[in-house]
Amino acid sequence: VAIRRHQGASSADSMRQKLTVCVLVHCAMALRVSVPMHTAASVCRCNRVKCVAEMPPPRPEAFIGSTFGSNSAMFYRQGMLVLEDGTRLRGVSFGYEASVSGELVFTTGMVGYPESLTDPSYRGQLLVMTYPIVGNYGVPEDGEDEYGLPKFFESDKVQVAAVIVSDYSHHHSHWASRRSLSQWLVEQRVPALYGIDTRLLTKKIRAKGALRAFIEFAPSVSLGNDDAQSSVGFEDPNLRNLAAEVSVSKPRVYGAGNTLKILAVDCGIKTNIIRSLVQRDCEVELVPWDTPLLPLMEGKDGLFLSNGPGNPANLDVTIGHIKAVMDAQQAGTAPVKPIFGICLGNQLLGMAAGASTYKLPFGNRGQNQPVTNLLSDRCFITPQNHGYALDATQLPENWTPLFQNRNDRSNEGIMHATLPWFTAQFHPEAKSGPSDTSFLFDLFVGVMSEPTAPVRAALASGKYEAPPPLPLTKVLLLGSGGLSIGQAGE
Repeated sequence: VAIRRHQGASSADSMRQKLTVCVLVHCAMALRVSVPMHTAASVCRCNRVKCVAEMPPPRPEAFIGSTFGSNSAMFYRQGMLVLEDGTRLRGVSFGYEASVSGELVFTTGMVGYPESLTDPSYRGQLLVMTYPIVGNYGVPEDGEDEYGLPKFFESDKVQVAAVIVSDYSHHHSHWASRRSLSQWLVEQRVPALYGIDTRLLTKKIRAKGALRAFIEFAPSVSLGNDDAQSSVGFEDPNLRNLAAEVSVSKPRVYGAGNTLKILAVDCGIKTNIIRSLVQRDCEVELVPWDTPLLPLMEGKDGLFLSNGPGNPANLDVTIGHIKAVMDAQQAGTAPVKPIFGICLGNQLLGMAAGASTYKLPFGNRGQNQPVTNLLSDRCFITPQNHGYALDATQLPENWTPLFQNRNDRSNEGIMHATLPWFTAQFHPEAKSGPSDTSFLFDLFVGVMSEPTAPVRAALASGKYEAPPPLPLTKVLLLGSGGLSIGQAGE
């Protein structure tokens, strides 16, 4: 009827033929069968000028797994997730097919999977994403920014051992997307499963703590005399020195020639931490995790202790080098210079001061962790990724807790009473997550210019003052509720 109304004097048979071909063309497009563009344009387009509609550009063809969605997953390669408590969950592969073991942890972030998967702090971990739909905006291209850093990622490769999601989006759309998440994981040789009950896994981890787990894939062809036993077993990656695995092997300099000189210990530093410092006119010399620091502090304006994966107790060499710098400055044999640590850096500075760490039951990983500034009682929403915490009750005299997690009351930062040494267990550089605490970089830069100035008042004041509001009259707020039960909390 619509075709007749618009195109007028054609026979019924001709209209019926055109309608039939139009339906077939659209079905072929849905199946991603190659259709000549002139065929689609000539058959499925009204001839009237105001009704002309251009065909959308073709999408990338390299999708691994189901063509329509998770409902047809039974026809594609599957893998088994095995937990140390005996739980076995079958899922569909959308990554590299190789058996792998590690520590099963979860993150509650809704977005930012390119940044999270390349975060060195996730080294050795099988990452469960609680958000139900992952992969819908693809993965951006590789490349460096003006500082020589990865433009879209937090390191030069995917760091997680494997990825576990509820539903993988086979079709992606974003202006910066150059490939699907599946393609990227295959390139990076990282296994991934979807069709897994991630809510069940999250509840297990919350009840029992982080679990050892492994993923195994059955061979495509199994002969009768094959050994049916799995070749992969449970492994605790925290027994390894993970920081040594992700640290640079030789010094690197970023922002060469900038005004302030920073010595940064690389235990798994994120790209955006370096970028945040370079953007503030800092030259960052990045050194390996086990580098003696005191001889290199001459000519430097500050010391930075990076984030990183694993058990901080494995880094006794690094802790000893940090303590040597602190002892020299306190004894007066070296000038006092600011020290700033993030995440693992918080634990390392605390252990160098004399405290110890302990393993959290299931860690704090996500983008919405509430943290209180104990000096001002102000609360910040922070991105986090750690499985260990500093026992602030063991801090010696002249040290005090600075931040505290509002959920589990674990330590989120410390400070020295008189010297410009302070830390944050959370990630003020974000990527991904809110940047509400990025003022800590400004504070670090400020005290490097005046190392004898008191920092307590600056830390207590917290975030910078907000600019005056714009003279808006109407605001359109767009959003949605949780996509499934248990997701609305985000």
